[in-house]
Amino acid sequence: MDIKQKVKQLPTNSGVYIMENHNGEVIYVGKAINLKNRVSQYFQTNKNHTTKVRAMVSNIADFRYIITKNEYEALALENNLIKRYQPYYNILLKDGKSYPYIKIDMREKFPHFTITRKLKKDGAKYFGPYFAGVRPAELLETINLVYPLRTCSGFNLSKRTRPCLNYDLGLCSAPCVNKISTQEYGLLVQKAINFLKGNDQEVKQILEEKMEKFAKYEQFETAMNYRDKIRMLDRLGLHTIAFLPNTTNLDVFAYASNGNSACIAVLSVRGGRSVGVECFLLLDALTPPVSAVSSLMTQYYDNVGLAPKEIVVNFDETQAPELVEYLNQQHKNSEVFGNAEIHLTNAQKGDKHKLYLMAEENALLYLDKFIEQDRRIDDMTIGAVSQLGEILKLKYRPSRMECYDISNIGGVLSVASMVVFIEGEPKKSFYRKFRIKTVNGANDFASMKEVISRRLAEFKNNTEDPSFKVLPDLIVVDGGKGQLSNALKAVEEMGFDIPIISLAKQEEEVFVQNSSQPVIIPRTYTSLKLLQRIRDESHRFAITFHKSLRNKVSSILEDIQGIGKVKQKALYKHFKSIDAIKNANIQQLEEVKGITKTDALNIYKYFNEN
Repeated sequence: MDIKQKVKQLPTNSGVYIMENHNGEVIYVGKAINLKNRVSQYFQTNKNHTTKVRAMVSNIADFRYIITKNEYEALALENNLIKRYQPYYNILLKDGKSYPYIKIDMREKFPHFTITRKLKKDGAKYFGPYFAGVRPAELLETINLVYPLRTCSGFNLSKRTRPCLNYDLGLCSAPCVNKISTQEYGLLVQKAINFLKGNDQEVKQILEEKMEKFAKYEQFETAMNYRDKIRMLDRLGLHTIAFLPNTTNLDVFAYASNGNSACIAVLSVRGGRSVGVECFLLLDALTPPVSAVSSLMTQYYDNVGLAPKEIVVNFDETQAPELVEYLNQQHKNSEVFGNAEIHLTNAQKGDKHKLYLMAEENALLYLDKFIEQDRRIDDMTIGAVSQLGEILKLKYRPSRMECYDISNIGGVLSVASMVVFIEGEPKKSFYRKFRIKTVNGANDFASMKEVISRRLAEFKNNTEDPSFKVLPDLIVVDGGKGQLSNALKAVEEMGFDIPIISLAKQEEEVFVQNSSQPVIIPRTYTSLKLLQRIRDESHRFAITFHKSLRNKVSSILEDIQGIGKVKQKALYKHFKSIDAIKNANIQQLEEVKGITKTDALNIYKYFNEN
């Protein structure tokens, strides 16, 4: 069915839609109150569509949808599908990063502070999350300089018979050998907790006193360490929000749009102090603000941790009941705050409104500062991909490009690289490297045929490797007509129809199949710069792999008396692997050009008598 016809037959129910490219890859997941209205917007001519939206739409070969009973189910399903598929165009938080917390378990006799990225229902107190330049390790180091709390863990304190070095340095009160009572230790812990809650005056005063003391005794390096901690506290002080009590914990989500692009800023307040502002550029400014904020919020708290009890937005709870239900359900299911109730606050005046305006200003500044930069990046990536597809007259946009290069020295240790670019950007987790197995000597053409055949065989054999599970839209090989011809043979023999081009280095000529003349792309075109980037990256990756193997080989053979670089090269050219050299007898070793009987004896003894 024609995709536009399919759009017309969409239901008006709430649900989730899943966009796929011609390879069946999921490239975008979204939710909608009205599926028909929302999906239709993508396929309407709209000059306000961003480069990314236009690229995505041109990449859609099919879509499917799932009807849900209500918006809550749609929100939860959308979040789960994004986590499952990690679609390219769902750019929000798709890296799955989590933020650090400082944890202290008050059930311990002598509690100690640690850094964690996972919240658990273990009776511990958690402070955070920390981001945007606030380093929890630096906070703990400051606590340790001021309050001599233990930093050790993982053993039974009662088994110690004498204190460790930290006690002698004044960094620990040695509770392990009863140098401090539980009551005195508990007081230090409480002071440290107060510091993490934002009360840093005592800490700053103690640091200043110690700095002056060490400077007086000319221990300047130590004094400078204390000075750096004082400066860190001054930086933190700049984050203090004067009009809020130091017990305030909340997040603010502010939406901003300039008509073409949209952004959401998240301002986090912990202990009355702003611990950071993060901005997220949205794919599409046509997404309704409440829906956009809801989608981001579900992903955000999956990564950051649990939401605080209060979240400031610019809409009422009644406009997003599914979001409130989702966040509260997340708390009920959590291991930390089982009964906490979360509320959305639409602050129209007062201190919380000031916070919203601060977050909104950050979002607008982000749009002003980065939108042009994003546009330039899009031109070099997504735009370049579209331009390349048009120049080469490809059937599909070359969203996934794979480039191959061969590296060897005189046919020794031949290797190949495969680098992958998705929408013009390197996907390094998909890079793969190969040792050439079937080709003898420096035959780059045959090596190229082998490596592409092996890559396609992985796909045919339903490999579990995620990089081989999807076919490329375009294969790029480093070289001229000869490399192109052998790559084409490999693809044809494996039974595939994949466009292949080669890029010759000297004149940057692009050779294509079924044409004796190269395609000349002007040097100013972003599409040529994209080809140069992927070619150079493939070359770099191959060279790096080849060097690592050479170094590994050299490090083994260079310990053998009389075996220099020339003889090392000769051995590898003859035997192809270190294992073959190890297993060779003296007579076989003597057959290698340049290897004398003495050399063969030394090599044999090295591997068989050590």
